[in-house]
Amino acid sequence: MKRIAILNGPNLDRLGKREPEIYGHATLADLEKKLRAEFNRDAELVFFQSNHEGELIDKIGELADTKIDGLILNGGALTHTSFALRDALLGAHLPTVEVHISNIYRREAFRHTSLTAPACVGIISGLGLEGYFAAVRFLLKT
Repeated sequence: MKRIAILNGPNLDRLGKREPEIYGHATLADLEKKLRAEFNRDAELVFFQSNHEGELIDKIGELADTKIDGLILNGGALTHTSFALRDALLGAHLPTVEVHISNIYRREAFRHTSLTAPACVGIISGLGLEGYFAAVRFLLKT
């Protein structure tokens, strides 16, 4: 059974409340419950959310030092601003899939650039919460 970590960055704890016209009405807890139900026989899922860049970086380092088979990251706005998060991913040497609920390329211009993408094996953008499911399926196959 593979261990896959799912890290969510700033404001993702507000899913279901924050801009539901963009991010939908499901909460982060709803997402976790659905992912666990879908993959309970195939993967041990480890969830972590923080609004603080340093906590996400610390968690990536911790995961790199443990038995983890893959990482899914929705870095929120840190995707577009954090060289430190990018460096943490590069140093972790974990297969990472970057996930965005909305299509970042149909939004404001500053969201079109992902600083963390070069540290990832792939990016899923604009599929809503289904992007997380696709990322888990991909990591289970690698």
